[in-house]
Amino acid sequence: MGIRDFLRPSAYRDPVVGNLVRQGRYWRGVINLGSESGVPLLLAGPRAAPGETSLGLARELGHRYAALLPTIERALFEHYEPYSEVEESGAGEPAREVPRLSRPEQVWGHVSLVRVLIEALGGVDTVEVAYRTEWDTEHTVGARFQGWALTELNGSVI
Repeated sequence: MGIRDFLRPSAYRDPVVGNLVRQGRYWRGVINLGSESGVPLLLAGPRAAPGETSLGLARELGHRYAALLPTIERALFEHYEPYSEVEESGAGEPAREVPRLSRPEQVWGHVSLVRVLIEALGGVDTVEVAYRTEWDTEHTVGARFQGWALTELNGSVI
């Protein structure tokens, strides 16, 4: 193996997940989640190939995503509420308009799916689905699932 071979990104093809390329610490590809197609996907795994657990979770996420949406929307709405309260009190930044939402299902018109990251966090395999929101423009928020249960909505993910 020459130096050029070593520097060339590793590639992997999964029959369900599709093409993945090793860049930096992650295997990168795209995933289709319901009506969202081409969502960036990052998988943990050694340089030789993505981890089998990460691949399995990515395969499964495609089927589970619709069932996870009510949980994600409730978490996003809970994340939204403090921003709404600050806006209503007049203490917020006047330059930023916070949308007016009254029900969790309304969040979908004000968020965009950014990426999916699958890796072990604290030694536990984790699926993180990240969104940008109109009310918290400084952060990307990640809905983190372990064992397909929401463990947190992290307000400061990469």
